[in-house]
Amino acid sequence: MSAFIYGGFLMTDYLFLSRMQNSLDNEEYTKARSAFMIYVRNVVPYSLFVAVGTGLYLIHTLFGSIAPEGLSYFQSILALKAFLGLWLGIRGFNQKILKIDPWIFKSHTLPFYFVIFIVILSQFMHL
Repeated sequence: MSAFIYGGFLMTDYLFLSRMQNSLDNEEYTKARSAFMIYVRNVVPYSLFVAVGTGLYLIHTLFGSIAPEGLSYFQSILALKAFLGLWLGIRGFNQKILKIDPWIFKSHTLPFYFVIFIVILSQFMHL
């Protein structure tokens, strides 16, 4: 559920809120985005932390041991998903808890694509 909250926010921000700037003047856009973000800041970062925490638990329980010939297909996909999820989690932790804004990738575009890629990877894990 927490992954849906975080992913849903990114989709709303990237697909709708960023496009509102084209149809509203700057003052209206700033007011609308600020009103939306008041609620987002109370829920979304913590849902991201829960999603990353449960993801770490799943890795701990499902990853298994590495065979002498290397990672299995499942382990490779899971490791890639873990890397992307940890990147998102560290970025969110830095912003929410440490109050450090990102130096690069300041918009939600890259996290949006990471979440989409994680969902796509999930569909191929059990082939």
